Amino acid sequence: MGVNSNRVEHFDSHETTIKIQAETTPMPSLQIHAVQLPPQRTTLHKLRHRVSEIFFPDDPLYRFKNQSWFKKLLLAVQYLFPIFQWAPHYDLTLLRSDLISGLTIASLAIPQGISYAKLANLPPIVGLYSSFVPPLIYSLLGSSRHLGVGPVSIASLVMGSMLSETISYTQDPILYLGLAFTATFFAGVFQAALGILRLGFVIDFLSKATLVGFTGGAAIIVSLQQLKGLLGIVHFTSKMQIVPVMVSVFKQRHEWSWQTILLGFGFLAFLLTTRHISLKKPKLFWVSAAAPLTSVILSTILVFLLRNKTNQISVIGHLPKGVNPPSSNMLYFNGPYLALAIKTGIITGILSLTEGIAVGRTFASLKNYQVDGNKEMMAIGVMNIAGSCSSCYVTTGSFSRSAVNYNAGAQTTVSNIIMAAAVLVTLLFLMPLFYYTPNVVLAAIIITAVIGLIDYQSAYKLWKVDKLDFLACLCSFFGVLFISVPLGLGIAVVISVLKILLHVTRPNTLVLGNIPGTQIFHNINQYKEALRVPSFIILAVESPIYFANSTYLQERILRWVREEEEHIKANNGASLKCIVLDMTAVTAIDTSGLDTLCELRKMLEKRSLQLVLANPVGNVMEKLHKSEILDTFGLKGVYLTVGEAVADISSLWKAQP
Repeated sequence: MGVNSNRVEHFDSHETTIKIQAETTPMPSLQIHAVQLPPQRTTLHKLRHRVSEIFFPDDPLYRFKNQSWFKKLLLAVQYLFPIFQWAPHYDLTLLRSDLISGLTIASLAIPQGISYAKLANLPPIVGLYSSFVPPLIYSLLGSSRHLGVGPVSIASLVMGSMLSETISYTQDPILYLGLAFTATFFAGVFQAALGILRLGFVIDFLSKATLVGFTGGAAIIVSLQQLKGLLGIVHFTSKMQIVPVMVSVFKQRHEWSWQTILLGFGFLAFLLTTRHISLKKPKLFWVSAAAPLTSVILSTILVFLLRNKTNQISVIGHLPKGVNPPSSNMLYFNGPYLALAIKTGIITGILSLTEGIAVGRTFASLKNYQVDGNKEMMAIGVMNIAGSCSSCYVTTGSFSRSAVNYNAGAQTTVSNIIMAAAVLVTLLFLMPLFYYTPNVVLAAIIITAVIGLIDYQSAYKLWKVDKLDFLACLCSFFGVLFISVPLGLGIAVVISVLKILLHVTRPNTLVLGNIPGTQIFHNINQYKEALRVPSFIILAVESPIYFANSTYLQERILRWVREEEEHIKANNGASLKCIVLDMTAVTAIDTSGLDTLCELRKMLEKRSLQLVLANPVGNVMEKLHKSEILDTFGLKGVYLTVGEAVADISSLWKAQP
């Protein structure tokens, strides 16, 4: 390639080079490479590739390639029903492990199911119903081997708080139940739709920082709400903010029952002690797993034996025997409360989906297998749709149950089937035994379960690593505590979106310097040995250039140029002649970005400054070429690397008389 030839070449062109010695620092001879255009593709091919990258990044159809029709059919069945993948290889050894883990999580699921149903202001029996049908559905459709399915605290709290703002269960229990089942139906439809349409990235708008704050605030609200049961208060506020709750606690001091307080705090201490033991010694996981059921049994026996002397202790009362009754006839698809059911369903659906997928992936990584996020969305969605028609409310993968399931040695989803079978036996034969179970013990179980959601260690890590993330965490935390749970979640989502917009509209720009003796250019603030190159300012843009940030980037680059000129003037350095824009991190550009580059070049040219682009990626290079902006940059306007740009332009200056 001659010195005056055009260095922009098509992919299939022959590439020639020249050797130029850099002027500024002693460097080896440097080849100046042609900047190539990507292979030419049709618009349809580009669209197909883009859609594939957006919706099918994991290429789920790769297993169907080069397979017979029968094999493709078998693979499709295995994809839709993962149970058929491992069922042919199932043996007694696996059954023994799943049997132990299934019975273990059943001992936790039964008291938790009853407790979480009360948290959602639903009859306790609905919690048991929700621990029977959904696990069976998930065992057929789910891909996680360790996910323990059932009601969870956060979704229960959100559903209860959102529905109770409009409808009271005590005043209209039939309507409240119907709206709870309808919300569950819409939660399932929303979840399944996200999976089918492969729109799982929607739940990513709930960042880790906002979730830490939201779950921590919700856990505190849940715990404070349980003071009603722990203190024996009858008339308690239905509001979910910290101030009304604490006001109600002290306003109703005359209703405090010393019997209830003694029993409640005694079992709370027992549950917290067993939790501490299991955290310190993971091999003793069964201690905390069995503690809730043990507490229910012991407290029930104690209240039964002292029933004539413990009239002030509230008990569950009668629970109907039998399997889940159908509830499809209770679903509301019209009327004034439909919007409330849809809104509640979508919010609880997002929360439960986020928790379920996160828990499934956590334990999958520990056993080195993969969980398909979109497949999990479909499984959880279908599970909730089926649950809404069988008297269940929103369910998902529970971290506490999944942790117990994992530690108990679960190998497949059969552990969920075993758990469901144990719940079935309870529903058919053991319901009268829960008559004298005190509500105060259920409150203690809930507090013990949600206290682990207050992740102060993650909050402290956010403070150390990213102050903006910590601010988002605090906003969602205090939003839940002082405004409301749904609005707290809304604040969390808004903050997450604003953070994304902030990064998009105000991208990072850097001044690069050369590390002596190399062709490496790095941030001069990060690497103190990196030196400015005389007569050059080398800038890096660390984001795509879009309409949302193009004006900002233009103003920021001009400011960098002004500050560089002031720095040169203050230090009597060589006058600024060239601006090299490193576009390595510019992964995309739109027409506004192209116009900005063109305008920037004209503005700098009027000031006798040259603008040079270095290392534009394939699609950026293609748009530069098609927009004919490359022609305005001239023969020496685009280089493959910053080093080549500095070396080539310096040699041209040196050659000039």
